[in-house]
Amino acid sequence: MKVDDAYRAELVRLVGEDSPQDHGYRRPTWTQELLILVLERRTQVRISQSRMSRLLQELEIRLGRPKPIVGCPWPNRRRKRRLRKLQQLAETLPENEVLLYADEVDIHLNPKIGPDYMLKGTQKTVLTPGKNEKRYLAGALEIRTGRLTWVEWERKDSNLFILQLWQLVRDYPEAKRIHVILDNFRIHKSQRTELALAALGDRLQLHFLPPYCPDENPIERVWRDLHDNVTRNHRCRTMKELMREVDAYLHTRQRALKHEYATYAADKKRTSTSQA
Repeated sequence: MKVDDAYRAELVRLVGEDSPQDHGYRRPTWTQELLILVLERRTQVRISQSRMSRLLQELEIRLGRPKPIVGCPWPNRRRKRRLRKLQQLAETLPENEVLLYADEVDIHLNPKIGPDYMLKGTQKTVLTPGKNEKRYLAGALEIRTGRLTWVEWERKDSNLFILQLWQLVRDYPEAKRIHVILDNFRIHKSQRTELALAALGDRLQLHFLPPYCPDENPIERVWRDLHDNVTRNHRCRTMKELMREVDAYLHTRQRALKHEYATYAADKKRTSTSQA
C-alpha cells in the first residue's frame, strides 16, 4: 500500500497532538522509528525510514525545541470570557480612543546564545564582557496603526512602567481615553502605579490578560524578534553600543509594523465594501 492523504493526515495529527506515551511507549518524544510503528498500527501501511524522512520534509515537519510555558491557573471558561471581553473592547473601540498592548523586555550585555550557521568541524565563539549589565524597556503596540512606542530604564520597577504611562499620554494627546492591555506583573499593580493612574483620572485605563497568557499579547512577538535580530550572539562591548543597536532595530520594526497594519486595514476595508 502507498502513502496517501489519509496517511499524511494521521502523521500530521500524531506530531501535532500526540506523544508516544499516548500510544503505550515510555518515551515522551517522537522518533522516526516510533512514527513508523504507530502509523503502521493505525493505517496498516509500513514505510521505510528513508521514506519517512522524505515525508517529514515534504510536510515541513521539523525537529525543533519546544517552548516551556506555565498553564493559566484560571478555569478555561473564565479565561475565555476575559479574552472575549478584551476582543470586544478592540472591536467596539470609539474613534477618539486608542488601544495598546504593553509589556517589558530585559536587555543584557552578556549576549543570549543562539544557533548560527557554522562550517563543518568548527564552532563559532561569542565574546562576553564577563560582568553583565542590564537595561529594561517598556513598550506598547497600538492595534489600529501598528505604532510602537518604548521607554528605557535601569531597573524593572514601577518607575519603568509609570514612565511608559506618561509617554503614552504624551504620544496620544488627542485621545479621550487610552486603553492598555497587559499582563499581571507586580509593577502594573503596585501602589506607586495606582497613584500615577489616579493622577491621570479616567484618561488611561488598564485591562489585564488572564495569568500566563503571553501568546495573547502581540508585542511579545516584537520582543522575540528583537532578541533574534539584535541580542543573540551580539558582539557589542558596551551597553551604550548595544542599546544603539536595539533602538535602531525598533525604529526599523516600527516602520514595518505601520506598513503591515495599514495594508491589513486597507484590505479589510476593501473586503467590507465588496461584501456590502
